[in-house]
Amino acid sequence: MKQKIYILGLISAIIISTGLIFKVEHWPLAQIFIASGIFMLVVIFLPAALIDSYNAEVEKHNGLLYIATYLTCFVVFTGMLFKIQHWPFAGIALLIALPFPYVVFLPVFLAASSKNKNFNIYNTVFVLLLLALNSVFSCLLALNVSKEVIDDSYNLSKNYKRLEAVVTQLPLRDQQSPVNLKIDEVLKIVNEYQDTILKQEGLTREQWDINPGNLWRPEARAIAAIAIYNPHGPYHGQELRNALKDLMLELKKSPGYESLAKVAPVIFDYSEDNFVADPRTQYDFSLSPLAWSLIYLDGLEANLNVIKASSPTMN
Repeated sequence: MKQKIYILGLISAIIISTGLIFKVEHWPLAQIFIASGIFMLVVIFLPAALIDSYNAEVEKHNGLLYIATYLTCFVVFTGMLFKIQHWPFAGIALLIALPFPYVVFLPVFLAASSKNKNFNIYNTVFVLLLLALNSVFSCLLALNVSKEVIDDSYNLSKNYKRLEAVVTQLPLRDQQSPVNLKIDEVLKIVNEYQDTILKQEGLTREQWDINPGNLWRPEARAIAAIAIYNPHGPYHGQELRNALKDLMLELKKSPGYESLAKVAPVIFDYSEDNFVADPRTQYDFSLSPLAWSLIYLDGLEANLNVIKASSPTMN
């Protein structure tokens, strides 16, 4: 039985290691390897190993310790899996996983050790070192994965700027049309929002356009919300929403824009539901990393300029 358990653990470790190598090299099937390896480790190997170890004890006084050990491994590995795979609620999962060993496992371990007459202080030191290593690894994992995603997202901003540079060179058919005038109003607010947000980082919009990597805190959340939803500042979080709403109403009543009016909410990522409870949830400015909030505004600006350049000819 023990031999089978050891083989199962070895297979799990090999699958996980293979998946991590595939992940680093951006090869296909990386996510399948990692998910299946951690699933095998947490759902099959760990329960089997812990049950076998518990049954081998002569005096079965440490049942709670085995339960705490499994729960800790389950929470920690699940949190890491969510973070590596970029699944929803990954940040929350990792946030729970980081303190879990200290809050759940360590007290149970110390209580069980204190009742053991053959208690060895080195066992406690070893466990504490493992917990510290787990915390360091988890923090580095969160930073590295987040940084990789943020760095990749900068390419979106660069692509938006390239598209905008080309589109703005095209001649406009009717600069003074009601739709184009509304678009200009939205573009003004978009630029003002970006200026206000970037001011929090000590940057200008020109510096952001040249090199998005200039942000000091690209992963920080709520910076954009603090800048935009300032009750004592020039903005209160409703300006962009109201301007987009007016633009979509103008699209609906303007000849030639009927098809565009139907898909405008999707293009602008606009939904009335976002504002029913709290307008601060607008476009996830209060939830998304700073870089993504700015990139959303870049994309909105590019889409608006594309609509201007493709405005129908009015007879």
